[in-house]
Amino acid sequence: MKIEANSKALVHFNILLKDGSAADSTRVDGKPVWFIFGDGSLTDKLEAKLLGAEKGDTRELDIHGSEFFGPASPDNVHFMDINQFPVDLKLEEGSIIAFEQMGGGAIPGMVREVKGHSVKVDFNHPLADQDIIVEIEVVDIRHQE
Repeated sequence: MKIEANSKALVHFNILLKDGSAADSTRVDGKPVWFIFGDGSLTDKLEAKLLGAEKGDTRELDIHGSEFFGPASPDNVHFMDINQFPVDLKLEEGSIIAFEQMGGGAIPGMVREVKGHSVKVDFNHPLADQDIIVEIEVVDIRHQE
């Protein structure tokens, strides 16, 4: 069975930076994830690179982070007043802070700049604007109805 436009693929993936260091992996907790083709959760470019893969196949993709995480959007960059942060929190460029969402849960934001009372926080995925290597192993394939 091959991955087609109407497939669900259970995969393990490793995300590596260009220097070979690991950035993320489903193997850390041993739980592969489902990629659902055609539902908009994967970019068209990523789907195209995985079509035709079979169970047991491994693909190494040398791609731009936007092909895996979606493009970075200026709408996901916000300026916040420094008084919105706890006084004991050290705000430094490059720091990643978990922000609580209204419906529960948290979303990470990266501090891009601290200038006076203004803190520039980027909620885009930190690798969305970098070149990365994604290793994908297809564990299982199912076709959707």
